[in-house]
Amino acid sequence: MVRKRKNLILLCLLLGLIYLIWLPKERWRTVFLTGYSYWDNTPPGSAIIGRPIIHETAGGIGTFEDPITLAVGWRIHFDRHFEDFRPGTRFYFPRLRKYAIVEDLCGDGSRPQQGPCHTGWEGHAWLDIYVDGSTMDPETSVSCMEKLTGIQRVIINPRPGYSVVPGRLVESGCEVF
Repeated sequence: MVRKRKNLILLCLLLGLIYLIWLPKERWRTVFLTGYSYWDNTPPGSAIIGRPIIHETAGGIGTFEDPITLAVGWRIHFDRHFEDFRPGTRFYFPRLRKYAIVEDLCGDGSRPQQGPCHTGWEGHAWLDIYVDGSTMDPETSVSCMEKLTGIQRVIINPRPGYSVVPGRLVESGCEVF
């Protein structure tokens, strides 16, 4: 009986260790963040996304369960597409108090790797968060995008439970903390 209990404890410890090794680790990174809206998406006046994971179209309210769509740079190499961050990668933006998920591509054309989304800004990865704005005028969306644009710290592969102010960015007043 004692031996079975020891084996069970060892098995639980081993499974816990394996879980910790395979679990994606949270990590902080400094990025350059910009926004894109319903009005300047490709094509304009749409919420079409290139790598749907949770949403069929760009969206989300910024919670862990419903993160906001995030576009990332990409490149074409030997006729294959490679995203700068894998679709489905989650981020947490403390300055916005929002979670986001990679579901879209930033940059167009046959050589996206030559565009700013892939090359980054002053050595920082470039992320483009969907601000929505479909129920507002285009100028309100532009103001929101300007307000959140800049260098900031983010958490990649965040755990649930960080402080969140839910809502679509433009429609909820584009709060920045």
